[in-house]
Amino acid sequence: MKIIKRSGTEVTFDIEKIISAIKAANAEVGDSERLTDRQVVYAAQNVAEACEKCGHTVSVEEVQDMVEDEIMALDRYEVARRYIIYRYVQGLKRTKNTTDDKILSLIECNNEEVKQENSNKNPTVNSVQRDYMAGEVSKDLTQRVLLPEDVVAAHNEGLIHFHDSDYFAQHMHNCDLVNLEDMLQNGTVISGTLIERPHSFSTACNIATQIIAQVASCQYGGQSISLTHLAPFVEVSRQKIRRQVQAELDQFGFEADEEKISEVVEGRLRDEIRRGVQTIQYQVVTLMTTNGQAPFVTVFMYLNEARSEAEKRDLAMIIEETLRQRYEGVKNEAGVWITPAFPKLIYVLEEDNVAEGTPYFYLTELAAKCTAKRMVPDYISEKKMRELKLSKGETEGNGDCYTCMGCRSFLTPDRSGNGYDNVARALNYEPGKPKYYGRFNQGVVTINLPDVALSSHQDKEKFWKIFDERLELCHKALRCRHERLLGTLSDAAPILWQYGALARLDKGETIDKLLYGGYSTISLGYAGLYECVKYMTGYSHTDENGTPFAMEVMQHMNDKCNEWKAAENIDYSIYGTPLESTTYKFAKCLQRRFGIIPGVTDKGYITNSYHVHVSEEIDAFDKLKFESQFQRLSPGGAISYVEVPNMQDNLKAVIRVMQYIYENIMYAELNTKSDYCQECGYDGEIRIVEDDGKLVWECPNCGNRNQEKLNVARRTCGYIGTQFWNQGRTEEIRDRVLHL
Repeated sequence: MKIIKRSGTEVTFDIEKIISAIKAANAEVGDSERLTDRQVVYAAQNVAEACEKCGHTVSVEEVQDMVEDEIMALDRYEVARRYIIYRYVQGLKRTKNTTDDKILSLIECNNEEVKQENSNKNPTVNSVQRDYMAGEVSKDLTQRVLLPEDVVAAHNEGLIHFHDSDYFAQHMHNCDLVNLEDMLQNGTVISGTLIERPHSFSTACNIATQIIAQVASCQYGGQSISLTHLAPFVEVSRQKIRRQVQAELDQFGFEADEEKISEVVEGRLRDEIRRGVQTIQYQVVTLMTTNGQAPFVTVFMYLNEARSEAEKRDLAMIIEETLRQRYEGVKNEAGVWITPAFPKLIYVLEEDNVAEGTPYFYLTELAAKCTAKRMVPDYISEKKMRELKLSKGETEGNGDCYTCMGCRSFLTPDRSGNGYDNVARALNYEPGKPKYYGRFNQGVVTINLPDVALSSHQDKEKFWKIFDERLELCHKALRCRHERLLGTLSDAAPILWQYGALARLDKGETIDKLLYGGYSTISLGYAGLYECVKYMTGYSHTDENGTPFAMEVMQHMNDKCNEWKAAENIDYSIYGTPLESTTYKFAKCLQRRFGIIPGVTDKGYITNSYHVHVSEEIDAFDKLKFESQFQRLSPGGAISYVEVPNMQDNLKAVIRVMQYIYENIMYAELNTKSDYCQECGYDGEIRIVEDDGKLVWECPNCGNRNQEKLNVARRTCGYIGTQFWNQGRTEEIRDRVLHL
C-alpha cells in the first residue's frame, strides 16, 4: 500500500510511523489519560485497514485525520489534543516554505500528484517541469498575496475550486474562439514579423498552425478555429494551379480541353489540401507550447458556415481530408498508428448531412467511421443549438450555431445582436451580424455541490442557505478573476489583443472594454450534481423522485448568474466543469470532512457536472435525452457522452446515435477505447487492475505495466487524455458501464 506525502512523493505505507506518532502524543499526558500499548497498536491497525478500504492512494493529511478519529474513539481526548497540537506546530513550520519541496520533488519526478495532474502533459520533460515550477510559484503568490483568505481556505478545503491558480499571478485568461478569418484575410503579426494574406491553401494552413501555437502560449485554456476560415483559400489555390497547368501546356505547345484541364487542376488541388491538412494535424501534435504541452485546440467543421455553395463544396473537401487523416491516426515512436489527443474535432450535424440521401451524408459516414476508431469527432446538432442559442432579436429555431472554446466552454449568445458595435475593432466586422469569433472566457471557479448537501445534513432549508453562501463565495472568487484582468495592456499578448486573434487594439491600450457587456464570459462551474441529489433525496437524479430537485439546483445557479450579470454587466454563465485532477481532490475532501457515505462519498471521484453516474445502468438514447435538459441549464458549457464498445464493425449503430443527437441534444460524443501495447503489439483494451491498494494499467495479453510502453487514450473531460490519470480519475474510468 502506498501513501502520498505533502511534497507529492509517493512512498510505501509504514504502520510503525503511525504507532510512533501516537506514542509521542501519549507520552505527553498523565498516566491516567494514556492509551495502553495495545490500544496504540489497535488504533494504528484500524487506520491501516481504513486506508486499504479507501479505494485510492491516501495522503498524509488523510492518515492524520484517521489517527485523530481513532484516538478520540478510544476516549483519550487529551492524547488527541496533544496530537492535534503537534500537527498544528508542524503545519506552521511547513507554511514557511512548502514551495521548495514541491518544486524539487517534481524535478526529480517524485511528485505523484503533479505527475497525474494533466493527462496531456509528460512531467518528465524539461519544458513541462519548467511550467510546473512556474506554476508552483504562481500558486504560492496567489494563495499568500493575491486572493482573499476565505477564498483560499474554501479552495484548500475543497468547498470550491479556484481553477488554474498556477497562471493567476499573470494577467492571463481561459479560453478563446480565435478570429482566424480576420488574421488570414487581413494579415497579422507573429513575433514582430508581418504575415500577409496567404496565396495558397497550404500556406494558409501553415500560418494557422503558427497562430494556434502563439495563442496557446498566451492563455491557459482551450482554443477553437473553424475550417470555414480556410475554405476561401481552396479557390485561391485552384486558380493558382490552373494558371500553372495552363503555363505548362503553353510551354510544351500542347492543347487540352477545359474538362481535362479541370481534371488535372482538381487532382493537384486535392493533393495540396492533403498536405495542408497534414500540416495542421502533425504540427499541432508535435508543437510544444510554453506550458509544456501540445496546443489544446479544437477544429470546427460546419458546412452551413460557408458563404456560398461553391465555398461549401470546397469546405467539404477539407472536412473529408481532415476526417480521413484523423481516422488514420499518427505513428508512435515504434511506427504504429495510434490515436492522438489533439486537435479535437467537432462535426456539425445539419440538414445537408444527417440523413441518407442528403448531399453530404458521405461525410457523416466518414465521421462515424472515424469516431468508432479514434473517438473523434464530437457532434453538435445545428437543429438543437439554433433552438437554444438566441442572440438579440432571434427566435427559437433561428438562433446561432457555433463551436465551443476548447472542450465545452460556450460563449453566451450575442446580446447586442450586432457584434457589440465592433468593440474589438476586428477588420472582418459585419454590422448587424452576431459575433462569436474573437470572443473569450475570463476564467472559472467551481462549486462542490456534494459538500453543500452534506454540510446541510439533509435539512432542505439549511441546504439553500449554505448554497447561497457558497455561491457568493464563488462570486467573490470570480470577481477576483475579473479584476485581475482589468487594466491588462494589449502589449501583454499582442497576438491576442493587437493582431486579430481576439482584437486589434492599440499598443498601450487596456483590454477593459472587452470584459464587459457580454463580449467575454466568466464561468461558475459546478460538480457532483448526482451525489448532491442522491444525498438530499435518497435517489439518483435520473429517478423521478430526484430529478425535480436536480432541476431546482441548476435553475438556482442560473438565477444567481443572471442576478450578478444584471448588477455588473458581466456575462456570468453556468459551466459544467470538466473535472480532471479536481475530481480526486473533491472526493478526498468529502471523505475527510464527512467520512464514507455509501453512494455519495465512497468513491475516489465525484461525478462531472450533471452527468449520469458512470456506474449507473442506462440506455444510450435515454441518457442523451435525460441529459439534454441539463444542457439547456448549463449555457456556459456542457457536453454529454455515451460509453460504447468497439463499434468499427457496426457503423450503422454509430450513425443511429448521431442522428439521435441531431434530434435531441446540442452537444455530445461517443466514448470508446483506443489502446496499444508496445511490448507485445496488443491493440485491444488495456485494463485497470489493483496492485497493493493502487490502480495500475496492465496489458491483458502480456502483463506489461510500464506506462512508458503503453499507449492508452481515454476520454476524460470532453477531450482525450494520453498521459494517464490520478487514482480518482482512474477509478472513474474503471467503473464506467457501457450504454450501448
